[in-house]
Amino acid sequence: MADKKADSGSESDSTEEPVVGNVNKFAVVPPGFTGRPKKGHLIFDACFECGNLGRVDYITEYEYDLFIRPDTCNPRFRVWFNFTVENVRTDQRVIFNIVNFSKTKSLYREGMSPFVKSTSRPKWVRVPAKHVYYYRCPDHRKNYVMSFAFIFDKEDDVYQFAYCYPYSYTRLQNYLDNLEKRNMDYFTRELLCLTVQQRRLDLITITHPDNLYPEETKRIVFVTARVHPGETPSSFVCQGFIDFLIGNHPVAKTLREHIVFKVVPMLNPDGVFLGNYRCSLMGFDLNRHWQEPSPWAHPTLYATKNLLMEYDRDEKLIVDFFIDLHAHSTLMNGFMYGNTYDDMERYERQSVFPKLLCGNAEDFSLANTNFNRDAVKAGTGRRTLGGCLDENSHCYTLEVSFFSYQSTTGQAMPYTEEGYMKLGRNLARTFVDYYKLAGVVSAKPSSSIVPKPGAYRIRDRNVQERSNTDSQFEEKVRDLFIYHRAYERDKNGIRPPQSSQDDRSTVSSRRQYLYSRPSDLSINSTNTFSDVSTNIRLQLRERERDRKQY
Repeated sequence: MADKKADSGSESDSTEEPVVGNVNKFAVVPPGFTGRPKKGHLIFDACFECGNLGRVDYITEYEYDLFIRPDTCNPRFRVWFNFTVENVRTDQRVIFNIVNFSKTKSLYREGMSPFVKSTSRPKWVRVPAKHVYYYRCPDHRKNYVMSFAFIFDKEDDVYQFAYCYPYSYTRLQNYLDNLEKRNMDYFTRELLCLTVQQRRLDLITITHPDNLYPEETKRIVFVTARVHPGETPSSFVCQGFIDFLIGNHPVAKTLREHIVFKVVPMLNPDGVFLGNYRCSLMGFDLNRHWQEPSPWAHPTLYATKNLLMEYDRDEKLIVDFFIDLHAHSTLMNGFMYGNTYDDMERYERQSVFPKLLCGNAEDFSLANTNFNRDAVKAGTGRRTLGGCLDENSHCYTLEVSFFSYQSTTGQAMPYTEEGYMKLGRNLARTFVDYYKLAGVVSAKPSSSIVPKPGAYRIRDRNVQERSNTDSQFEEKVRDLFIYHRAYERDKNGIRPPQSSQDDRSTVSSRRQYLYSRPSDLSINSTNTFSDVSTNIRLQLRERERDRKQY
């Protein structure tokens, strides 16, 4: 997250115990158990690229406390998780509590849920939102905990859970390798520098080959992504942006003829590889170090900023745009942050591009778009380059929600990988509208000449009734629901009587003041791979019904 005080605030620096390193094929067995793990003794692993899980505590046969590993060299940031679970039993029911989030504000309050896939079902889907609870937990110093219930339905599968769709450094390298093999004369890949751990910082150039050695002034659009490694949606937006520009659409061809597009698709490769949420290998939030980047501590920023300054000094080049792609953990939709200036004409020019993008992308929100110059954001790319580049340059942060956007009908639509890429394509199309207004390109083609978008599909999955419900597991789910409802009441200003002791033993005595449990909460009534949109609608109906009761 690059901007917005609400998103970067409410950080918690406290953890119950230091969590260092990822779990590595860690078998969680009951206390006192000896010997080889039996079937159903879960084995956790996060020792893989982008993995993050630092510790697992056995609570009961059904319940496990999970601890996010903090970013390397920086204990403040604990948000991203990505781990696998194996050695499961068929129909084994569990509750996972992720107990050490560093942020109190989260889209889990609004219906967001973790992602899951398995070896036999490699497509990521969301855990049904009605099985996810986000609440203050007295067992963990009243820190916020995200708990979710889940059924393992295939004992030979390895299950993987993640905060959001992963997008790894290796995936990017494979994607760029494949583009290089196509030998497109309008696509160039360069090595800008190496990271501290000797990974590539790639620079992509997309333009007509005649523009590489211009005899007349050429305009540059410069786009960056993944300065915050856990903000994976920005990589999907960036890939959609690149895919459109290298395609055969008439808008893409026109843009290549007139504009030079420069893309740095991953500004923090080390942080991405290590499974950090916000920081680099050395614990730096790189998006606070654009003012004076160090060649040894922030080599990717140092190389990128120097390149931009070189373009700015070149009389034959005009840097029209700098856009830094991010993801937002507390707001919906896509939206932008821009700078404010004392020069009113310059300030008004900044508002043109977001308005054009709003006309091309139904998930883009002008209401969330904001122009500011907060002192706390002085080290961001948007703020720093807005003061360094020519006054005619436009510098923005483009944000996209980790969760969903509100459609034109008012319905919450969870983002998919394709949904994020579509925003990237719409971002690219918007440049033809902007440059038509600027008189750089002719009135045709129009960004509205686009292939018909596919329907927003989430594959329906069979709902399988399950019997033989375990009463202990059901009781745990009920307790989680009660905590979740208590939070909802507190948020709406309706508080039950306070007891002298705020722990789980008080739950039963306060149940008469809390919301009743809906009949479909039971995890055995719905398969864990069910349709996410249906579950979100059910949850919204439950909340509306409960509000009417009180």
